[in-house]
Amino acid sequence: MISIHFKLLMTIQLRVYVPPHPLIKHWLGVARDVSTPSPLFKSAMTELGRWLTYETIRDWLPTEEMMIQSPLAACPATMINPEVPLVVVPILRAGLALLEGAQTLLPLASIYHLGLVRNEETLEPSCYLNKLPNQFQPNTHVLITDPMLATGGSMMLAMAELVKRGVDPALTRIISVVAAPPALQKLSSSYPSLTIYTAMIDEIVNDQGYIVPGLGDAGDRSFGT
Repeated sequence: MISIHFKLLMTIQLRVYVPPHPLIKHWLGVARDVSTPSPLFKSAMTELGRWLTYETIRDWLPTEEMMIQSPLAACPATMINPEVPLVVVPILRAGLALLEGAQTLLPLASIYHLGLVRNEETLEPSCYLNKLPNQFQPNTHVLITDPMLATGGSMMLAMAELVKRGVDPALTRIISVVAAPPALQKLSSSYPSLTIYTAMIDEIVNDQGYIVPGLGDAGDRSFGT
């Protein structure tokens, strides 16, 4: 597990993890390839959603200790605590492609959709769909899916909408396929207690706001548009 810390304070810092799992590396290569057809690209997004979620929830899911009865004897067991609220927020459209894989591991999580679009000239984001509740329950664990963290504008807007509804950034995790320094630096400045899992960190964001080499437009490639 490659961990990159963007330090803001002595005790609080954004944590960015790049898991070295071979399946994550493989599906990232498939997704990057310009010759990958749309159906296979969407499959790659599903698999990246699955394996990045697997790594993300490894030490994050709330558990409880209990005694159970096996066919032969009583024994201790560690179980997922169903009373702690668990939420997945896909950033539309492209976040839906990661959601499918995430749901295979979190079938009981509530799903709240947030639709954001970026002005291609100003690169400023705006919200066209907000299905978030007015207030989240205390201790809600939130997983955000968004394939690209480029300039950071969309994720900053998403975080602002979540925080004003009671979400604790320290209980929030983001999964992306490719991230870039501008987005990570913005998130680190405003939400240093966040944790991010990504398949790769690319260094360049071009004048059009795309990560290079990146994936291109993950939404268009996922849905064949």
